[in-house]
Amino acid sequence: MTQIASAVTVPPAPDTVRWIREPGTLDQWLANLTAGAAVVLDTEFERVSTFYPIPGLVQLGAEGEFWLLDPDVAEASEGFRQMLADPQRPKLLYAMSEDLELFRHWLGVAPQGLLDLQIGAALAGAGFSVGYARLVESLFGEALDKSFTRSDWLARPLSPEQERYAIDDIRFLQPLHTWVSEQLRERGLEQAMADESRRFADEAGQQEVPEQHYLKLRGGWTLAPEQQAVLKALVTWREAECRQLDRPRNRVLNDALLIAIAERCPESLRALNDVQGVPGGIVKRYGEHLLGLVREARESDHASLERIPRPLTRDEQAFYKTIKRYFKKVAEATDIPIELLAPRKRLEAVVQDRTLVGNRFFEGWRKELMAPVLPELEELLKQ
Repeated sequence: MTQIASAVTVPPAPDTVRWIREPGTLDQWLANLTAGAAVVLDTEFERVSTFYPIPGLVQLGAEGEFWLLDPDVAEASEGFRQMLADPQRPKLLYAMSEDLELFRHWLGVAPQGLLDLQIGAALAGAGFSVGYARLVESLFGEALDKSFTRSDWLARPLSPEQERYAIDDIRFLQPLHTWVSEQLRERGLEQAMADESRRFADEAGQQEVPEQHYLKLRGGWTLAPEQQAVLKALVTWREAECRQLDRPRNRVLNDALLIAIAERCPESLRALNDVQGVPGGIVKRYGEHLLGLVREARESDHASLERIPRPLTRDEQAFYKTIKRYFKKVAEATDIPIELLAPRKRLEAVVQDRTLVGNRFFEGWRKELMAPVLPELEELLKQ
C-alpha cells in the first residue's frame, strides 16, 4: 500500500474546532446539504460497566465542514434521525459495528445508506481489519495521535486535544472514500462496498435478537436438545436482565455458567447451588426463577429448536482445507483478504451442507470473483 496520489485533496485540520449547540441549528445544517452529498460520521462513547454504550460525542461533517455535537443535541434533532435512516444519503464510517449498536439503542434508529470504509479498504487491497490510524498514515502520510481513544468522553469540557482527536476521526473519511472508490472501480467492485456494508448492518441487527443469542454460545453444542432448550431459556432471561439492569453479561452470569446450569438441569435450589461457580448471591436472588425456566424449557417441544452449530468432524476438517484452497486462490488473485471473501464460519457451513446453492452469502460480487473456479468447486462439493 503506497501513499495516495496527490490528486486526492485532504482537508487541513481546522484552525478552530466548531460545535453545533442547538438541535434547530443541526436540523438547518442538515436541511441545507446538497442532495446525495455524503456525510462523514463517528461517535465516542463509554462502555465499561454497562450493557449499553453511553454516548459521549458525535462527530459529523459534509462538504468540507466538520462539527462536534453533544449527545443531547443529536438526540433532540429530528433531522439527525432522518439523516441516519435515509438510504439516499451516504454515510461514511470506519469500522461501524459499535456505532450501529449505539444508534439502534440510543436513538432507536437502524441506519441506512451506510458505507463502512474499513470494509471498502479491505476490498481495495489494504488488508483485513486494518486500523484507521495506520491506513491514514499509509495513504496520506499523516500520523494520528490515538492516545485519547479511551479518554473520558462523558466529561465536559473536553480538552483541546480530545477535540482535535475527534475531528481527525472524521477528517480523512471523504478522501479515504475517494481512494477506495477509485480502487474498487479499477477492480470492478464499485457496488461491493455498499452491498457488504448493508449485509453487515442487517446481520448486526439480527444478532441483537435476545431469543437467538444462545446460538453464539458455541460451547453448548454438545448439549442434548432438551438441554439446549434450557440454555436458550436461560440466555434469553440473561439478555432481558442485562438490558433491564444495564449491566454486562458477565456481571450477571457468564456463558460457561449458563452452559453448566443447562447441562445439569437442576430441580432444586440445592442442586443449583451445587453447580460449580454459580455465586450464592445469584442463587438467592434468581434461584426460584431460574428453576422455573429450567422446568418450563424441559417440558417444551424441542422439535423445531435450532441447534447450536457443531464444530467440524475430522473428515470435515480435511475437506474444509481442500475447498479453502479454491477460495484462497481467488483471494490471492484479487488481493482481497480471505477473511472477507470467505469467513471461516461461512466455509464451515458450506462443508456441512456440501453445496453453495441457496447460500446467499456467496452470491453477488463473491460469485463473480469465484467464477473461474466455481465449476470445479461445485463438482468437488457433489462428491
